[in-house]
Amino acid sequence: MTIAEAKARLDSLWRRGREFLGCEYALMGGAMTWVSEHNLVAAISNGGGFGVLACGSMSPDLLGEEIDRLVALTDRPFGVNLIMMHPELDALADVCLDHKVDHVVLAGGLPKKGTIERLKQGGARVMCFAPTLKLADKLVGLSADALIIEGMEAGGHIGSVSTSVLAQEILPHIHKVPVFVAGGIGRGEAILSYLEVGASGCQLGTRFVCAKESIAHLNFKKAFIRANSRDAVTSVQLDPRFPVIPVRALANQSSRRFTEFQREVIDRYNRDEIELKNAQLEIEHFWAGALHRAVIDGDVENGSLMAGQSVGMVKEEQSTAEIIQELVDQTIQALDSRERF
Repeated sequence: MTIAEAKARLDSLWRRGREFLGCEYALMGGAMTWVSEHNLVAAISNGGGFGVLACGSMSPDLLGEEIDRLVALTDRPFGVNLIMMHPELDALADVCLDHKVDHVVLAGGLPKKGTIERLKQGGARVMCFAPTLKLADKLVGLSADALIIEGMEAGGHIGSVSTSVLAQEILPHIHKVPVFVAGGIGRGEAILSYLEVGASGCQLGTRFVCAKESIAHLNFKKAFIRANSRDAVTSVQLDPRFPVIPVRALANQSSRRFTEFQREVIDRYNRDEIELKNAQLEIEHFWAGALHRAVIDGDVENGSLMAGQSVGMVKEEQSTAEIIQELVDQTIQALDSRERF
């Protein structure tokens, strides 16, 4: 197989994803709070991928301003990620529609049928996260236009099943809509493997943290470059009475302190010094503002260093275009090598 033939094969493998997203490469940028803002999102889209803006806890006014900044930097397609638990979700959806955002990604919970319909009637394509085959089928029934399956290798809030298992569980059975795979993807060979078993494209977050266009603090980027895959660990829950949502991040002083803090709060509760609900809230609020401290302020010891296990493949600061081209070249080379040997 020649390189030209490998390129043609890759084009065939992710054509459905490319056509759905409207971009050159079916590579989505994961929506990372504080990191996936207008500069990085525009750079991903301008590089031929599909940037996704992380709304996070933004107000509707702030989201509108951020979309305006993004549109000023690119005329390529992009998406906006909305968190289902946001108290102003409907208003945020209206902002996306008013700004004629083509794709909206709904994350952080099972979307209501009314939310999906509201966005679709307004002209947006709706993408949803599917953690199980049952929910994937349900979301297709709710008229989601595409699905994203993300394994526990990803950074930030995660589930309990690996990407490879989710892909085997879901890809053979969902054909009505495009399915994009995410979690722990850092090289083109992995991208190819998921495309060949039915994915329409892939989503990557951690690889883009150290892009030159990323506004993440230099200390944050250095922590990523120094880290290996085993440094990205999940948060520990000490007692089921005090639930902790699993988060994958680089181990640091703050993550170690979190374990100690849980023990202290639990001991206070056991001594009847604090009510259960208040104890739960104290543990829940431990990380308040921690991501901002790390990403924006550069406090990599007391902040949260959310990172996927693919962090071990982040070796240097590169332009976004270079990262995307490297991933595409690796995918093409993997195809070429497979045919030759």
